[in-house]
Amino acid sequence: MRVVDGTVVPLWRADVDTDQIMPKQFLKRVERTGFGEFLFAGWRAEPGFVLNDPRRAGATVLVAGPNFGGGSSREHAVWGLQQWGLDAVVAPSFADIFRSNCAKVGLLTVVLPAEVCARMAAASQADPAWRCRVDLASRTVAVTLDGEAMTLPFDVDAHTRRCLLEGLDDIDLTLEAAGALDAFERQRPAFLPTTVAR
Repeated sequence: MRVVDGTVVPLWRADVDTDQIMPKQFLKRVERTGFGEFLFAGWRAEPGFVLNDPRRAGATVLVAGPNFGGGSSREHAVWGLQQWGLDAVVAPSFADIFRSNCAKVGLLTVVLPAEVCARMAAASQADPAWRCRVDLASRTVAVTLDGEAMTLPFDVDAHTRRCLLEGLDDIDLTLEAAGALDAFERQRPAFLPTTVAR
């Protein structure tokens, strides 16, 4: 992932937790796929809910309120957001474990000031074709708000940034150390367990 450039889904609600993002009745699946259709299932029963608007199809950025992703560590919530088609979530704050789960599967979380997020949500609410550009390489979000073009910086830790830019997951990171792991195993006494043939 380098750049996410697309239309925006506005969800300006505070404290949206993982049970609201992916309700518990959908956690029985054994696959890691097919969760997009269940995203915000409880709220989608409301006719005016934003994801029910066909003009939002294809949006790649969600702008949410403060403390997005609180509650239990529910990876299914992250999978649902990503499988619905989102590549980035912008909010004033995130629950730590949710943010960590997002990084592990390549869903970018961006923290911007609440006032900016509120303006972004309002712009998208007013115009479903409104766009923003999230650039992970430069760590900036480019938007036009009230006729003013803005480039807003955001922070992302170096490890998460590298993993997202290079497409690395935990297995890739372990494989990078394969030589050192093999060397360590070869030094172990024969009576201890080993993962390589001697």
